[in-house]
Amino acid sequence: MLSNKSILITGGTGSFGKAFVKTVLTRFPETRRLVVYSRDELKQYEMSLEFPEAKYPGIRYFIGDIRDEPRLRRALEGIDVVVHAAALKQVPAAEYNPFECIKTNVIGAQNLIEACLDQGVQRVVALSTDKAAAPINLYGATKLCSDKLFVAANNIRGKRDLRFSVVRYGNVMGSRGSVIPFFLRCRKSGALPITDPRMTRFNISLQDGVDMVLWSIEHNWGGEILVPKIPSYRIGDVAEAIAPECRHEIVGIRPGEKIHEEMITASDSFNTVDLGRYFAVLPTTENYSIEDYCNKSGAHRVAPGFSYDSGSNPDFLSVAQLRELISAYVAAAVD
Repeated sequence: MLSNKSILITGGTGSFGKAFVKTVLTRFPETRRLVVYSRDELKQYEMSLEFPEAKYPGIRYFIGDIRDEPRLRRALEGIDVVVHAAALKQVPAAEYNPFECIKTNVIGAQNLIEACLDQGVQRVVALSTDKAAAPINLYGATKLCSDKLFVAANNIRGKRDLRFSVVRYGNVMGSRGSVIPFFLRCRKSGALPITDPRMTRFNISLQDGVDMVLWSIEHNWGGEILVPKIPSYRIGDVAEAIAPECRHEIVGIRPGEKIHEEMITASDSFNTVDLGRYFAVLPTTENYSIEDYCNKSGAHRVAPGFSYDSGSNPDFLSVAQLRELISAYVAAAVD
């Protein structure tokens, strides 16, 4: 799907964007053009030092905001594949500045959809979050709206060779603002603030997130919300893995947080299928045949009432596994 194609990634200077760009440049050197679209000129400059045009002739850096539809249309000229990673993601900031989050995560998503429909794009994959399943905070609610927009966009593509899909996954290990870098910085104080000892979260590596997006580009039908089968961790085990000598200070969960995160709710079970490596939540529209999807993809339906949350997940990382992963992928970057 990427052979001799032109790709644009929104939010391309973020953690995911940089990992995606590195993977594409390494695995798919025949890619015609790779456009990094974001609004932060400093991050683009810093990224251009790591991935310069002199070494990678197909890379381009476009300053732009997904709130700006005319700029999006210009950037999408000649683009075949779009990966949508741009978003406002901080839960407390979204609660305090709700409409700013809506303008980026909801209106920005619709701007991108409209521009893709008009510019001959063939594949669009939008990144989502576990917080979009049964959301209790504004950030999760905006991402649920975004997911619905991208799924429904397939209804208006007409005869275009264009498919919109979504990938939804949990906490990315070591990403900016996540708990592991925070604990690594706190350990020198001798105490780690624990929100709630019962708290669990899904865990995925940046590379697994990138591979999931690439799989979706290659295999999506349009309208799927793809969910990976990934392990969970307990917040107390993360603290033990990072700093067993530190005491734990229970500070309580923040507004908008859950004890356990969800990626598939029981209400979604009736249109969810198991693809082996991933689950797919399929559209509920009358013209979408789940049976046809299963027959052609080899998937099978999950049991009615099935749900997928970080607390009941059968796969948990041990303290030893967490320590190994943190040492390999996170600690060096933070230190």
